[in-house]
Amino acid sequence: MAAKKGELAPRPPRKTEYEIRFATTHARKGWRDLVATIRNPMAHAWDFLTRTPLDTTSTNYRLKGELATIRRGEARYDRWQHKPTAKGTARIWFYVDGHTVFLEQVHTNHPNETK
Repeated sequence: MAAKKGELAPRPPRKTEYEIRFATTHARKGWRDLVATIRNPMAHAWDFLTRTPLDTTSTNYRLKGELATIRRGEARYDRWQHKPTAKGTARIWFYVDGHTVFLEQVHTNHPNETK
C-alpha cells in the first residue's frame, strides 16, 4: 500500500515495550478526548504504560474490591488505574494480557465508581 504524503510514521515499539490497544470504543473516545485536552501528560502516560504498566506508584495502582478484576471471556485480569496527572481527575482503567495493555475505560473526570 502506498503511503500518503504527510502521513504520520508510527513510533516503533522497543522489543521490551508493551503494546497499547483499546478494549472498548468508549476507551478510544476517552483517550482521544484526553489527548485533546492534556496532550503532554497523555504522552507521559503512553510512555509509562508501554514501559512499566504493572509498577505500583502514587498514580498507577490496582483497583480494589469489586473493581479489582475484570473478566474477558473465560479469563480474569487485574484491573489497574492510571492517573495521567497527579492532581487531575482523569483516570485510565486498564488490564494487561501478556505484553499488551488493554485500555478498558478512559475517564475524562473521576469515575463515580471510585469516589
